[in-house]
Amino acid sequence: MRPDQYDPPNRTARKVKKMKIVDVKTYLVDVPPPHWGGRRWIFVKLITDEGIEGVGECTYHTQLNHVVVELIKDWGERFLIGADPFRIEKIWSTLYEGPCVRHSGPLTTPAMSAIEMACWDIVGKALNQPIYNLLGGMFHEKLRAYSYLLQWRRGDSPEQTGELALSYVEKGFTAVKFDPVDAATADRLETLDYAESVIRGIRDAVGDRCDILIGTHGQFNTNSAIRFAKRVEQYDPLWFEEPIPPENVKEMARVAQSTSIPIATGERLLTKYEFADLLEQQAASILQMDLTITGGILEAKKIASMGEAHYAQIAPHLYGGPIGGAANIQLDVCSPNFLIQEGIHTWDGFHADILKEPLQWEDGYIIPSTKPGLGIELNDAVLEKHSVVV
Repeated sequence: MRPDQYDPPNRTARKVKKMKIVDVKTYLVDVPPPHWGGRRWIFVKLITDEGIEGVGECTYHTQLNHVVVELIKDWGERFLIGADPFRIEKIWSTLYEGPCVRHSGPLTTPAMSAIEMACWDIVGKALNQPIYNLLGGMFHEKLRAYSYLLQWRRGDSPEQTGELALSYVEKGFTAVKFDPVDAATADRLETLDYAESVIRGIRDAVGDRCDILIGTHGQFNTNSAIRFAKRVEQYDPLWFEEPIPPENVKEMARVAQSTSIPIATGERLLTKYEFADLLEQQAASILQMDLTITGGILEAKKIASMGEAHYAQIAPHLYGGPIGGAANIQLDVCSPNFLIQEGIHTWDGFHADILKEPLQWEDGYIIPSTKPGLGIELNDAVLEKHSVVV
């Protein structure tokens, strides 16, 4: 039968009722001590006329949480009530192209991220599919994960640091991260000596059983970053993270060209436009987009795809709550160039308490949920106890 002879059944398109967002709720969640993942998380809940709810997160580690919350409330009234949550690109573009938004990204893209994330949660639940099935399907059946050495303190001896790293390896981790440099003295020889010694302490303790991830948060200048990288290349770190502040991409590229250690960066970059510049200038080969601030799940998928075309890998940043963690998991599962996922220890403690079922971590790996949407449900009793509805 020729294609022009095919007469499909039900030729008349079935009218489908358009789902609408009818309510927007925001929560400032007070994280109990030891405040792993930050002192406060910002959660968003979108409620539809069909009773399906979606949740999102924009954890913004400043004193401007109230500004972001007020922005979400304003957008809810102006743009979200009555909107179809399936029209994610349209909603994203409306918010991004709105008055002054393009030029105030550090405040607006976190809010956009939470809203976008919640829309995807609704779409997945409506279609009874995990989000990753809607973005290409499962590529990775489990996800390698790492954690900060949460108990480490600058000043600990190389032996203490090595023992701590080894304790994580014995729990199942195959990679750990820490921040060995004091920003105020990052260009001093004694600082470089100490940082090198504790990295050596980890390598001596764990051998080849564990990767070392060097986190620095932009403490170096270009020259001191290059000096430091030359010292620690011999310990074969998996990456050197944000060696200098991220706003000067050309200088980041100079560092990248001066060391064999892969440069990782991106936790403070916003949207695909900033990542495009990073890739074009070959300033990093590991992208650490933060889904709670960079624009959400689909924006992060676009960044991952740009990275794939440049042979760059992704290792999404996460220092926040489990909603952002669940969003990262959805991205990681369907991204061929996924490398490793940051986590908060084993997703235990308050990260587990605030969910009906915690994110699943086993022997150094995250096991993705097969449930629809983000694959999580909030424990409303715990949420209400620890948050202020605003």
